Amino acid sequence: MAYTIPETIRSTATAGERLLFRTLKEYLPDDYIVYYEPEIHGRRPDFVVIGPDLGILVLEVKDYTKNTLFQLNQDEWTLVTSGGEQTQTKSPLKQARENVFHLVDYLKKDKSLVQLEGKYKFQLKFPYGFGTVFTRLYQKDFIENGLYSVIEPNLCLTRDEIDPEKEAFSEENLFEKITNMFTVPYRLREPLTKEDMDAIRYHLFPEVRISAEYKQPVPYQDQLLLSLHDIKSMDLHQENLAKQIGDKNRLIRGVAGSGKTLILASRAKILTKEHPDWKILILCYNISLARNIDQMIHHMMNEPDSLFDFDFSEKGSEVKTESHHITVRNFHSWLKNDLKISEKNISTMIEKLKNGEAILPTYDAIMIDEGQDFESDWFSLVSQLLNPETKSLLLVEDRAQTIYKRKRSYVQDTGLSFKGRSKMLSINYRNTAQIVKFAWDFYQTHSFLKNKVITREHEGEIIAPQSTRRKGVEPAIVKVDNFFKEAKIVAKQIKKLHEQKKVPLSEVLILYRVKRTYQINYVDILKRALGAEGIDYYWMTESNDTKRNFNKDDGKVKISTIDSSKGLDFQAVFIVNIDNMPFLLEEDKEREVSLLYIGMTRAKEYLCLSYSGESEFTKYFDGILVQRKEDADKNKVISETL
Repeated sequence: MAYTIPETIRSTATAGERLLFRTLKEYLPDDYIVYYEPEIHGRRPDFVVIGPDLGILVLEVKDYTKNTLFQLNQDEWTLVTSGGEQTQTKSPLKQARENVFHLVDYLKKDKSLVQLEGKYKFQLKFPYGFGTVFTRLYQKDFIENGLYSVIEPNLCLTRDEIDPEKEAFSEENLFEKITNMFTVPYRLREPLTKEDMDAIRYHLFPEVRISAEYKQPVPYQDQLLLSLHDIKSMDLHQENLAKQIGDKNRLIRGVAGSGKTLILASRAKILTKEHPDWKILILCYNISLARNIDQMIHHMMNEPDSLFDFDFSEKGSEVKTESHHITVRNFHSWLKNDLKISEKNISTMIEKLKNGEAILPTYDAIMIDEGQDFESDWFSLVSQLLNPETKSLLLVEDRAQTIYKRKRSYVQDTGLSFKGRSKMLSINYRNTAQIVKFAWDFYQTHSFLKNKVITREHEGEIIAPQSTRRKGVEPAIVKVDNFFKEAKIVAKQIKKLHEQKKVPLSEVLILYRVKRTYQINYVDILKRALGAEGIDYYWMTESNDTKRNFNKDDGKVKISTIDSSKGLDFQAVFIVNIDNMPFLLEEDKEREVSLLYIGMTRAKEYLCLSYSGESEFTKYFDGILVQRKEDADKNKVISETL
């Protein structure tokens, strides 16, 4: 069964389009991707099929009947409308041909996708084809009316060739017909790799882009082209969610590292494209997360649709602010600066809004990240300011990352039901398999909510993360006898990662639970240790101003509380002073469990936990150190025996 985007076809699609959608989905191989009506750089072909052993195929679908056709040639068709009037249109085969060459022209510019030597030098390294599908005409209609003289038999599919209920249909014939639509004179010697497939999606569908490393262009085929490295795209499930969240209210529940914020930002970009005049509000709890989302949106909105049109001149390197209506705020900043009210007045304001006694800004779409952190009243206020005609409210949450006690009912708080309107993201893309297992084992051991962990979608419960099985090193555990040693080891390890593993300093995060006690100032000691190693740092949570001015790409190591790291990720994360967890002044142990779980899942590649005292949590990590030593001794004995 092929992977379709969107997952289901829209209800307004024609009967013929729905039939072809079902047939392609059911009868094409599992590793094929079928796009229905994708917008590709200003064009919208009916279907685009990408197969690793096939290449790219563009299909145009027509629901013409015999009575529709009046006069045909290879370039232009004269049709008869239902009202009996004649109308002229471009030949459907010509439409398909123009659409596929539109795609090919973009892809040829990426030298990783073309052949750089041999007979077919400068051609795509995979075939491409095009064809038409006539959902209401049969093979006999083509023969009786001489239609094959206008459209070649190998470039069209008829009703009896796509309808499984027809006697002439067979899976083998369908695949053979599709294969014959490739008129290029070469075939794939080896299937396209996942990297090739991702690069194709990256260029054709800008909304799936996560990042790319820009490098200076090089002369190639008489053009200045962009050399792309480290291309990263959403996976197909994430892309489907971003594109098919649908209208009205929606809920996305996802595990840490599943790309929830990315999908939210991508959805905002898609909405601005579909509705340029809409006012869109994105809210979250943390100041630093709001800053991160704002930077992500800014990057997405200013990135050119075609990366090959990127301007590398000094003038082009200046940031261009695209006109859009997206506002990104943390909740309390929005209250103070946009609504001009305080939190204690929220209930009163809600009543005034319901009674028509107050006027506040309204929004056509509202998106809330980390929704598990929002109070019931906050949701009620937000829903009052949502355009009642659009009802476009997107909530994103992960109950395992709950660090505030909130009692809520989405139906009661927003007046909107999310039954049947929610999606689940259970795959963790951020962390290595080792980090996912390490963090989740800790959470399940210490959380009171472990009995509520589930592996399927169920509102109100906690989703167990699934790893992408991306391998890495085991998280490090450092136990010493004082915090001065702890800070020195952390600083030296950061320098080692930077110099030996080429980890940028901007991709390193140090997390702490407590800034200082009456005996010791942990942050000051950390700063001195980093300074001694010549490492630049930025204390992100020194004040609200430093949170708002946070710039991840400033070339400095970041220092932050665990609370403020929600929604962020870094290549390497060091969590220090774990002996202060659970924090003695914190009555809610569950919050401490979630906090440490959040901290651990910020790390994409490297995770290090350190402590120089004792607590309930450090005893758990002591046990892991003992087990690791026993395993190492056992392996040593086995190797010596062999």
